[in-house]
Amino acid sequence: MKHVLVTGGAGFIGSNFVHFLMEKTDVSVTVLDKLTYAGNRASLAGMDSARMQLVVGDVCDTTLVDSLVSSVDAVVHYAAESHNDNSLQDPRPFLDTNIIGTFALIEAARKHGVRYHHISTDEVYGDLALDDPERFTESTPYNPSSPYSSTKAGSDLLVRAWVRSFGLAATISNCSNNYGPYQHVEKFIPRQITNVIDGVRPKLYGAGENVRDWIHANDHSSAVWAILDRGRLGETYLIGADGEKNNKDVIESILAAMGEPAGSYEHIVDRPGHDLRYAIDSTKLRTELGWTPDYADFTAGLEATVTWYREHEAWWRPQKAATEAKYVAQGQ
Repeated sequence: MKHVLVTGGAGFIGSNFVHFLMEKTDVSVTVLDKLTYAGNRASLAGMDSARMQLVVGDVCDTTLVDSLVSSVDAVVHYAAESHNDNSLQDPRPFLDTNIIGTFALIEAARKHGVRYHHISTDEVYGDLALDDPERFTESTPYNPSSPYSSTKAGSDLLVRAWVRSFGLAATISNCSNNYGPYQHVEKFIPRQITNVIDGVRPKLYGAGENVRDWIHANDHSSAVWAILDRGRLGETYLIGADGEKNNKDVIESILAAMGEPAGSYEHIVDRPGHDLRYAIDSTKLRTELGWTPDYADFTAGLEATVTWYREHEAWWRPQKAATEAKYVAQGQ
């Protein structure tokens, strides 16, 4: 591969992948991003313009998508509406981007014979009981619980159908919760970090018992590259770093990393349909492709993330006031 199209490459996980490609490979990158509130030009600042081009546009624009896909060797589809709270307030954008946008891309990839990789989430599997010894695997039945996760499940099934019906050269990855640089301050970890920086007590949904399986965005990027480079066509790979933590422990770890007392947070009303626990079994990825995470220690990854937000206030500050005002309006 010499030229890769990355959709959503100005968003959180997508921009981390673009940074990975620019630093670890010699491929050229075209980023397609609509630059909604979650996309940020500043996340791509300072990159070599001879190797990276940003195209502002919508993945639902079939003419634009066809033109871009026709000139690349591979597509990595990160672009998605991905915030659960937003999907509960207004599901329609999730249908448009996650379903129709995926359809536009896989049709273009099929037409031009281009390798396609689909980025998805562990939330398509629903949730697990807190005391369940099992974890999600590639054979776990889909059981989505929100407009966000249901539209991501639908997009996964579209890709699988195009593989079987049309021979699309595709792979899928379902990843656990990401954290790291360039994540919008509406999300759980950066919201708490930036609140502490501002002298505001962090906010914890309900009792904080909900468990997420955390992975650093750099590790997600290296896993996606491994799948794109040597994954078996038609296969799904689960990406995880064995980072199960409940939300209460995460907030207390953030406070500890920032030199604050462990109990310096507030409980807020839980959100509707809040999944209890996600947990990824990434055995297939590790054994078939030899992938391992660099940030196997969540505490080390979290401390690096805290440092990044402390040092990059100019990146997140413009988003902060409007984000907090929105949460206040929702009683959160």
